[in-house]
Amino acid sequence: MKNLKVAISQHAPVYLNLSASLDKAADIIKEAAAQKCELLAFGETWLSGYPVWLDYVPQAALWDHVPTKELYALMHENSIAVPGPELSILQQLAREHEMAICMGINEKVSTGPGHGTLYNAIITINNQGDLVNHHRKLMPTFTEKMVYGLGDAKGLQVSDMGEWHLGSLVCWEHWMPLSRQVLHNLGEQIHVALWPRVHEMHQIASRHYAFEGRCYVLAVGQITSSSQLPASMQIPGIKDEELLLNGGSAIIGPDGFYVQEPVFNKELLLVGTLDLSRIREEQMTLDVSGHYSRPDVFEFKVRTDYS
Repeated sequence: MKNLKVAISQHAPVYLNLSASLDKAADIIKEAAAQKCELLAFGETWLSGYPVWLDYVPQAALWDHVPTKELYALMHENSIAVPGPELSILQQLAREHEMAICMGINEKVSTGPGHGTLYNAIITINNQGDLVNHHRKLMPTFTEKMVYGLGDAKGLQVSDMGEWHLGSLVCWEHWMPLSRQVLHNLGEQIHVALWPRVHEMHQIASRHYAFEGRCYVLAVGQITSSSQLPASMQIPGIKDEELLLNGGSAIIGPDGFYVQEPVFNKELLLVGTLDLSRIREEQMTLDVSGHYSRPDVFEFKVRTDYS
C-alpha cells in the first residue's frame, strides 16, 4: 500500500467573513499543494468560524437577546449553501491542485423549507473536484443547539479516494459509538476528526478512534482569539488577543500513538506522511468490523429512510 502525505490547516478563518476566509483558504491550499500533500483538512465550521461565543458569553442564551440575534444573522449571511458558489470555488481549487479537501462549514439552506436553519457540516471533495460527501452533524453539542439543526444519516459515508478510503465526523459525534461503528464497517482508512480545539479529552477521543478503527486520524483544532469576535460579543475579563480556541491538531496512527504530536497556540500547516500498510498490520489483533464484530451475536442497522 502507498504512503500518503496529508496536512491539517490550523489557521484562524477570517471570522464571520466568508469571502475573506475563502481567499485565505485558497492560500492555504496552495501552500499544502506546494508540499505535495494529497489531503488537506480544515477545522469544524472553518467557513466562517465556530460560534465559540456560545460558551463564553453568559448573555448569549437570554431570551430575545439582541446581540445574539444579530450575530446569528451574521453567521447565516457568512455561511455557505450546498451546492453553491463557494463550494464551486473549493471544487475548482481541489481540481487545480489535484488534492482532496475536507472542510468544516456553517451550512445554510438557501431556499424552500428550512431556509432559516444552519447546520454544522463537513464537505469532502476529491482530487478531481467532485463533492464526494456532505455530512451534517447528527446532534449539536450543548449550547450549539441554539444555532444548529439536527443532521441526518445521509452523510455517514466513507469516500473512495482511489487508493484509500476517507471518512469524517464532527466533535462529539466521536463519543457516539454507533456513529463510529458505521464508518468502521465501511472500511475507513483515514479519518478526519473536526474539533473546535483538541484539548485532553478530545485527544483521548481521537486516539481511541484510531485504535478502535485501526485507521489514521487527523485531529483538527482551530485558532480563534477574543479579538476576532464582534464588539457586541466581547467577553469581560478576557484580553484582546487571548486564544479562545488554541488548536491542538495532531496526526494519530492506527495503533493510537502520535505520528505528529499535538501543536497548540499557533497557526500552522501540520504535515505528515502516512504508511497505509500499517493499517493491515494493526488489524491482525483488532478489527471491529471483521473478526471482532461477532455478527452472530450483534445486528446493526442504519436508518436513512427518515431523512
